[in-house]
Amino acid sequence: MTRTAAPKPPSPRRARTRRLLLEAALGVFAEEGFGRSTVEQVCERAGFTRGAFYSNFTSLDELFLAMWEERSTRLLADVREALAEVSGAAPEDAVRAALRAIPVDDAWYRVTAEFTAHALRNPSLRRVMAAREQAVQDAVLPVVVDALERAGRRVGDRDVLGQALVAVHDGTAVQVLLDPGSDVVRARREALFQHVLDAYSTPVTAGQGPESGASPS
Repeated sequence: MTRTAAPKPPSPRRARTRRLLLEAALGVFAEEGFGRSTVEQVCERAGFTRGAFYSNFTSLDELFLAMWEERSTRLLADVREALAEVSGAAPEDAVRAALRAIPVDDAWYRVTAEFTAHALRNPSLRRVMAAREQAVQDAVLPVVVDALERAGRRVGDRDVLGQALVAVHDGTAVQVLLDPGSDVVRARREALFQHVLDAYSTPVTAGQGPESGASPS
């Protein structure tokens, strides 16, 4: 049986080049719009040639997906850490901790909204986006469910809970960005997350295990 060798990690120089290209691209995409951005603009901002770009990425699409994967990995780590710090706390405290770990970033929202529109026009890219969205949800949701169980609540339908949380996050992020100085908007965002958790989880009573309930109708 032939064994495939594990890929070698990138050299420090290559890793630095990749990092600077990703950082430059976020600025270019946010300022120019994804559809109007070019490889040349990213290279100019990062201080590299087109050759450096194409030795790391095949296209701006691939660069964005790499950016998204990095950000998703960091988000998961931050949420896991935030919820671990409030282990066993009341659900409302866990919501506040999780929201502090989830940034509402103007530049990132603009870039992702434009890239999503771009992907919707490209069936193969749309499938990649859908798969990666599901992968992020599948990674984050167990962390949320575990926090709820430690707080004494049982989740019925995990998939529905995940979809509801994503919908609330996306919708309220727009509201926060449109009125960034409003404490009322942020309080409503927190309340909506709490409402979803209350709707799709139930208190565990004596003698019940975490898997014994059904999802709300």
